[in-house]
Amino acid sequence: MQTDRILIAIVDDHTLFRDGVASLMREFKELQVVFEAENGEQMQQMLTKHPLPQVILMDINMPVMDGYDATKWLREHYPQIRVLALSMFEEDKAVIRMIRSGAGGYVLKESKPRELLEAIKAINEKGVFVNEMVSGKLLRRVVGDSTPDFSRKEFEFLRLCCSELTYKEIAEQMFVSPRTVDNYREALFLKLNVKTRTGLVLYAIQNEIFKF
Repeated sequence: MQTDRILIAIVDDHTLFRDGVASLMREFKELQVVFEAENGEQMQQMLTKHPLPQVILMDINMPVMDGYDATKWLREHYPQIRVLALSMFEEDKAVIRMIRSGAGGYVLKESKPRELLEAIKAINEKGVFVNEMVSGKLLRRVVGDSTPDFSRKEFEFLRLCCSELTYKEIAEQMFVSPRTVDNYREALFLKLNVKTRTGLVLYAIQNEIFKF
């Protein structure tokens, strides 16, 4: 076995998709697929029978044990393993929940093989993968730049963004109008140079502003 390869595993309940991804990833000399599993429970069994992967590609919706619970379990038992979430849709709520569970980033299932390779290499090296939703400026902050100045209200908004509340519910909890919440969001987008709520949550988690 070549130790310079990144060891990966694929956890997804759709056999054709899982096998397809495994086959494509085996085309890259930088990677080695050590196992495949159809859910989190089977993943737990596979971890005792195969070399430990460095990165796990994790589906979100699976029977028996879904991606959220499997990622939480990994964070507790194998914190050294990076988790890259796989998503059908770029939906803030699901992605945020996966990040809160311990994933270091996500890719869409429609991504090209080369894009997935780059995501795997990035999360293996840095512990976090940032794509088009987060700029290079955010990545620099993640790996060591100082925290920008936030107003008290912006800080509170950022904290609530890390919950599963909708923007409307955040406005109600902050006792402000939805338009004011929009202003907080746009201000933080500008300060952090991010484009989505998921980018805000990634920033907060990776900089340990909030812990879950």
